[in-house]
Amino acid sequence: MSERNRESGIRLTARGAVAFVLAVTLSGSLLHALFGLPALVGLAFVAGCVGAVLLVNPRDLLSLVVSPPLVFFSATVTVETFRALVAPSPVQAFGLGMFTALSGGAPWLFAGSALVLLIAWRRGLTRCVRELREEIRTAGPTPVPRPRNGDDSEFAPEPEGYFEPRIYGTPREGQ
Repeated sequence: MSERNRESGIRLTARGAVAFVLAVTLSGSLLHALFGLPALVGLAFVAGCVGAVLLVNPRDLLSLVVSPPLVFFSATVTVETFRALVAPSPVQAFGLGMFTALSGGAPWLFAGSALVLLIAWRRGLTRCVRELREEIRTAGPTPVPRPRNGDDSEFAPEPEGYFEPRIYGTPREGQ
């Protein structure tokens, strides 16, 4: 398959890829609730990560690589919030559910994050990092704002604690 044909398929933006991973992970949580297999959440997360990194635009690889832990945490918070709503003690159920889900999902989180990093590295992550470094290097320091009154003199901010009350841009008289 030529390079042109391989690149002409479906491509996701970074946001779309993150949303894809979130949707697949939430689907895995739903399947876990229906069938009672805790591994379904982890497998869905890893599958979503691999699918997203393969479908994302190469220029968005850097954004996607840092996202899996946040996506996993967001999906876990969402699922455990809904589970806690029907519990007799919602706060206790939420706390215990978060602890259990995050500790049980840690190996899956690590595997998904590692696969995203490895696949992104092969797809050109180093080029994205190089471009970011070059962009930061050439941007330089941010300029100091100039006064708006058309005066070319040096900008001098007001001294700390100085405040003159004004109404519609004119000073108050007779106070």
